[in-house]
Amino acid sequence: MTKELSSAAKLRDALEEEIVTGQILPGARLDEVSLAERFGVSRTPVREALHQLASAGLVEIQPRRGATVTELHADTLVEMFDVMAELEAMAVGLAARRHTEADKKAIVSAHAECKRAAKSGDVDRYYYANEAFHDALYAASHHAFLITQCRQLHRRLKAYRRLQLRVRHRVSASLAEHQSIIDAILAFDQAQAAACARRHIVVQGERFGDLIASLKSLAAAE
Repeated sequence: MTKELSSAAKLRDALEEEIVTGQILPGARLDEVSLAERFGVSRTPVREALHQLASAGLVEIQPRRGATVTELHADTLVEMFDVMAELEAMAVGLAARRHTEADKKAIVSAHAECKRAAKSGDVDRYYYANEAFHDALYAASHHAFLITQCRQLHRRLKAYRRLQLRVRHRVSASLAEHQSIIDAILAFDQAQAAACARRHIVVQGERFGDLIASLKSLAAAE
């Protein structure tokens, strides 16, 4: 990874955090020059970071207007998690039927890294390990169109999934849910694998309350 790409990734993460916690409000303009000065980088990583945020749906880039923060309401966010839950359920169900030995190794290896990250107490490390784990699940479905859809929506929601991991005990719960998914896949139990994947993603009841509370508390803490 080049220095500028590394700077872009760090900048993307910083801006992503500020957007989802409300420090940068919906509709706010993200000026390349101002951001470059603020973070002490050139405009190249700023531009790359903004394009990454745009691909995740957190930012809109329009000719002559530049980049602005997208407005996303809580009910829309929950609906998106509902769709993500169904897409992942389908992918994981297919993975239970179609996974190869190479898929098994990739999934187990990604889960092992999640365990190491959880043990270290580094939530951001777990976030990236978790992303690799889910991508291994998608790949094991061997359904090209579904894989593309899962990856696109995952990118759209990953900032909020990251935020959820900061809720107390969520990392340990996530890790246990991963194990239940793996157990079902390796048992070739399509229905159970899909059900476990769906429960892992869907945001209802306490999970919804936790997400909204974490959004508000993080914004208030700044």
